[in-house]
Amino acid sequence: MLLVLCVDLDDDLGRKTGVPTPVVGRNEVEHAAVSLAEADPEDSDVNVLFEGVHLYDQYSTEEDVEVAAVTGVERGDVAANRKVGREVDEVLAGLSTDDPVNAVVVTDGAQDESVVPVIRSRVPIEAVKRVVVRQAQDLESMYYTLKQVMNDPETRGTILVPLGILLLIYPLAVLADVLGLPGAVLGVSSAAVGLYALFRGLGLERVVDQAVGRVRESLYTGRVTLITYVVAAALLVIGGVEGVGQLEAVRAQTGVDLGPSTVVAALTYGAVRWFAAAGLTTSLGQVTDEYLAERFRWRYLNAPFYVLSIAAVLHMLSAFFLDYVTLTELAAVLTAGTLVSVLSTLAFAVVESWRGGSDADADAA
Repeated sequence: MLLVLCVDLDDDLGRKTGVPTPVVGRNEVEHAAVSLAEADPEDSDVNVLFEGVHLYDQYSTEEDVEVAAVTGVERGDVAANRKVGREVDEVLAGLSTDDPVNAVVVTDGAQDESVVPVIRSRVPIEAVKRVVVRQAQDLESMYYTLKQVMNDPETRGTILVPLGILLLIYPLAVLADVLGLPGAVLGVSSAAVGLYALFRGLGLERVVDQAVGRVRESLYTGRVTLITYVVAAALLVIGGVEGVGQLEAVRAQTGVDLGPSTVVAALTYGAVRWFAAAGLTTSLGQVTDEYLAERFRWRYLNAPFYVLSIAAVLHMLSAFFLDYVTLTELAAVLTAGTLVSVLSTLAFAVVESWRGGSDADADAA
């Protein structure tokens, strides 16, 4: 039996049409191809699906043939290969034949062909058919291809941004020479290109876009956490400055080189109070937003107590290393911090359990 496998490694079929995969059967694959063509006529996977139908019609008169479309995931990495493997297993399990099965793999390029070893581990492969649109080989289509590339936001940013930075080097060099800063141009330009390369390579542009989206949503919905995060950031900066100030004070007081433990203790002693204030601010803001969104749980109130307990322990521990407190005082604070954390956890768990039981009784009534 011959199995024609149409491979869509980045799951354009599922994402753009919502057609569940794997798709098995000539009519089903043809319907999926039409749906994808209606959703995105320029997608090359449309040609892959129609080529699978064409191969089915070509060989069905000579032998027993089945056609199926399998997909991966959008990222196109190892997870995509694994998903294709699972769908191939599902297709093979559904074939109603006792004859040996051989496969013809249909793809639209080298990226999709990276999954061939995965398919070969499950079924013998007779051939790999790469579908290439004829017009794409003609010189007259170069203008259209470049136009499509420039219209794609992702591709446009990848090509034009570095090119624009490079083209700006000369005018920036002229301007820097007029201002008497000739050495700054190369550093600024290389830093801009390097940062852009890092953002593109690590995929940080999506993280930045998501962060901007969350900030915009917070502004529009009036979330308290937006203000508390800003205040917490200011408190963290103040804490860092206070930590460095405490380190300088200890260094001036001792007059000798400090060991690593003393340096860490001094920085912690100066900064921990401000860091604790930042933690309290963000936790209270989060609790407030959860309450306003009607998602409040009593266990959320544990966060401020945990922050205070951890801050107290770190403060006393750093003070002990700086010889500001005795071992007895340190032990007392460690015990108190542990008790506060445990008691708050138990108390809010009991309250939440009691409130849950009361709400259930009210609903039953």
